[in-house]
Order: sequence, then C-alpha cells, then structure tokens
Amino acid sequence: MTEPTTRDSLFCDIALAGRIERAEAQLIAAWNDAARRRRGGSAGFAIPIAGGVASYAEPDSPINKIAGLGFAGLPDPAELDRVERAFADRSAPVQAEVAGLADPALLELLADRGYRLVSFENVLGRAIGGDAERVAPAGVEVRPIGDDDFDGWLEVVVEATLHPDTQGVPWPEEFPREILENAERDTAGLMRRYLATLDGVPAGGGSMRVADGIAQLTGAGTAPAFRRRGVQSALLAARVADATAAGCDIATIVVQPGSRSQQNAQRRGFDLLYSRAILVRAPVPS
Repeated sequence: MTEPTTRDSLFCDIALAGRIERAEAQLIAAWNDAARRRRGGSAGFAIPIAGGVASYAEPDSPINKIAGLGFAGLPDPAELDRVERAFADRSAPVQAEVAGLADPALLELLADRGYRLVSFENVLGRAIGGDAERVAPAGVEVRPIGDDDFDGWLEVVVEATLHPDTQGVPWPEEFPREILENAERDTAGLMRRYLATLDGVPAGGGSMRVADGIAQLTGAGTAPAFRRRGVQSALLAARVADATAAGCDIATIVVQPGSRSQQNAQRRGFDLLYSRAILVRAPVPS
C-alpha cells in the first residue's frame, strides 16, 4: 500500500475545534433520538446545554455523556443542576468530554462541582479535497454496505470492539455486547457503513457521518484474526475518498492516545488536532 504524498499539517484553531465539537454534539443528539425511538421515547433524554448536549440513551450506553461544551459560553449552574439530576435519577454517572481548546474556565467549573479527570482521547484530522486515492493491500476490499449486509458488518465491528488492540492507552470503559449492538443498530440512517474483507472474508468495518463539510470517521475496527494486514488503513482510505467526493473539506477521527488506530491514521495523513479530557461525576442521590 502506498503512503499518501507529503501534505501540509492541518492546524486547528479554536474556531475549527468549535466546528468539530458542534458536529459531535449534533451526532450524539441524533443518535440519542434514534435510541429513544427504539426504547419508547421516555427512557432517555437529550438536553441541549451551552452549545452542546447531555445525552442518556440506556444503561451502559456509549452515548451517555455530555459533548460539545466550551465553545458557546459556560453552562449556567442551573442547567448543570438539571442535567446532573437527570443522570442521578437513572443512577448513572455524568461523563463530560471537554476539548483542550474549549474555554479553560469550563474545567474549573466542573472540578468545583466534583468532576474528576479519568482519561483522555485524541481528535485527529486532515484537510481533504481534490483527488483521493483508494488504496488497499492485496486481498483487501472495502465497500459500502446496505441493510442486506448489516448482520455481517455488525458481527465484525462488535467483535473488534470487544477485543480492543492493546497498544497505547486503553479506553476507560467497557460495554456489554448487547449494548454495543443496540448502539450500532441505532445509527441506521445516520452514518454510511463500510465492510472490509480479506480474501472475501469479513475482516473489519467502519462508518462515516457527513455534516457541515466534516466527515466524521466513526466506529472502525478489525477482527483480531485479521489485524496487522492493512485493513484499517484501507478503511481510512475508502472513507476519505468518499468524503472528498461528498465535498467535505476535513475528515476527523477519535482515537485513544498512542493507539494503533492513531498510528494508522497519522500514516494516512491525519494530524493530532487536540485532546479531549474525560471527566466523570459520580451520581449524587436526590
């Protein structure tokens, strides 16, 4: 597989970070809406807060979080009170993801309310435009899928998530298989899904959401038996090519610091834009 030609690094200022975080908050809100439709509407919530969103879908869901804060003013204490009560009513901790380019006063505000730092995640990105080459090693094929191929895609993506690569900082959370399957099913209509095969056998999968000129490369994984074979790089290349064709000017991906995913993305021309601090507040009884 050929590596991308040399390109200028993408510089991320506060305006670009705010644009990326708004897209993230919009994704979480739409995803939450799909989960609530599946569960009957009343079980979860998505509360707008200071330009971001506080989301609760179901117990142990990966979208139970506050996203997108710090770029539209600080949240009012009364707003945070409401959000924290909503999580506490469901015996759930509050997890806030705060971009490193967000208003620094937000971290102080959350710390004063009992939030503690538990982890980080990295947001990578690259400018796109012009021609984008679809490259893949011999035997690897990546293609978008529809509903007919969903079950095979779901199996390989969930299997990859349940057996994460051990390089770098591990994800701070683990999720039950049923919850992961629910979450992936809820993305129907929100994302484009891609299946990677190696010699015709399902080996990995990923997804992409296009919004506001941003291609959010979401949820990629390779089944353990097929790792170190170029599957992830092929998935990246295919999605970047489709994002370019869709008129996007930037592609982003969220990875754990020092992970194989970060290494693969940087080899494909992605730059570290900023980190997100993951802060958690334990549920407080009403």
